Amino acid sequence: MIEADKVSVSFGAKRILHDVEFEARPGEVTAIVGPNGSGKTTFLKALSGDLKASGTIRLNGRDLRDLKPWQAASLRAVLPQATSLSFPFTVR
Repeated sequence: MIEADKVSVSFGAKRILHDVEFEARPGEVTAIVGPNGSGKTTFLKALSGDLKASGTIRLNGRDLRDLKPWQAASLRAVLPQATSLSFPFTVR
């Protein structure tokens, strides 16, 4: 299960997300919907640990901030829409 409790994200002085509450349980289908620019991707990046956020994010009851990267990786998978490589990649 993944839970978010009062999660907020700011970029400089601009608050993008404010006190978001969220819960996704195993075996259930959960959708995050909203218009363009409403913060869906920002929220997903906060849930995955890719963005610093205030509040609490828990994976299977464990605070994401308390987990080492390898521990978080064993509890969740992240598949971004687009990926950029930081090294040359040749296709043959």
